[in-house]
Amino acid sequence: MVHIPERPPANAPAVRINLYSDTQTRPTAGMKAAMMAAEVGDEQHGDDPSVHELCDKMAKLMGKEAAVFLPSGTMCNVIATLVHCVPGDEIIAHKTAHILGSEGGAHAALRGVQIRALEGERGMFTPEAVKAAILPKTRHAPPQALLEVEQTANIGGGAVWPKEQLDAVVAVAREAGLATHMDGARLMNACVAAGIPAHEMAAGFDSVWLDFTKGLGAPLGAVLCGSHDFIEKSWRWKQRLGGSMRQAGICAAACTYSLDHHVERLADDHANARKLAAGLSQIPGVVVEKPDTNLVFFDTTGAGITGAEFSAKLRMQGIQVSSLGGRIRACMHLDVTSEMVDEALEAMRKLLSPK
Repeated sequence: MVHIPERPPANAPAVRINLYSDTQTRPTAGMKAAMMAAEVGDEQHGDDPSVHELCDKMAKLMGKEAAVFLPSGTMCNVIATLVHCVPGDEIIAHKTAHILGSEGGAHAALRGVQIRALEGERGMFTPEAVKAAILPKTRHAPPQALLEVEQTANIGGGAVWPKEQLDAVVAVAREAGLATHMDGARLMNACVAAGIPAHEMAAGFDSVWLDFTKGLGAPLGAVLCGSHDFIEKSWRWKQRLGGSMRQAGICAAACTYSLDHHVERLADDHANARKLAAGLSQIPGVVVEKPDTNLVFFDTTGAGITGAEFSAKLRMQGIQVSSLGGRIRACMHLDVTSEMVDEALEAMRKLLSPK
């Protein structure tokens, strides 16, 4: 059966400190004001100036020719696959990639492609792994069309791909005739952490997108970037998938506001993540993964409590985290202050060190 999200239990307290995901943010007062003041038109007809402003800004930011505004990051990934591949093709990606485990099998269902899952530490693979995955071009093997990377690597702990490693895997893909796609859901976190501009980070990729609903704090929206030809083809799939919108400038204005006001402050989220990780690492039995960006992954089993139990007990105190395959993930974002990290850490210490 398909899981339908349920409402919280009636006895559950309100969430006071939400570390579940950076998708949990609420629009700031300034963002709401920008949304209400947005000049709008019919986006589907090309008449919305706020959407054009956002897309032009994003194409320049990513160093690409054009861009298209879409409702979600998942739609960005799906459309990129639909454009880059034909039925029967194969995509090379990490085994923890969002396209493989978190998009409902869309790439197989809608395009009839398969994904070759590579191993690699912290959600990243090496150029040697890509070389080993390249198949001979015979009628027995699926045509390999696309190399995909996720920057940052979510399940890898919010890990930042080093620029040199990105360049190296792209070089192997190019030599093999593959197109390249970057899932840039948290790309600006990577750019702030590494001190590298987005256009340099995405330079080797035919397509790249940015999600505005995560660290940047907008209520919805993502922008997919690439060549003029790629974006023209993406628009056809946007239409087919029901992604065309009307007065979308209200939402686009929130995204533009986030680019102007919420990028540099991502460093605050990274600092809060390091603070939480440092505190957790002092608790006996807790294994903490050193954070690169805003995500803190840790394992509580050594402290005598499973991740699911820990998450449930913390939730009853109004603090929400996520449990992913036994690991706990705590996510920092613009609605989490340093003081909230202190409070959450104290609650965690009491749960993990009851004596």
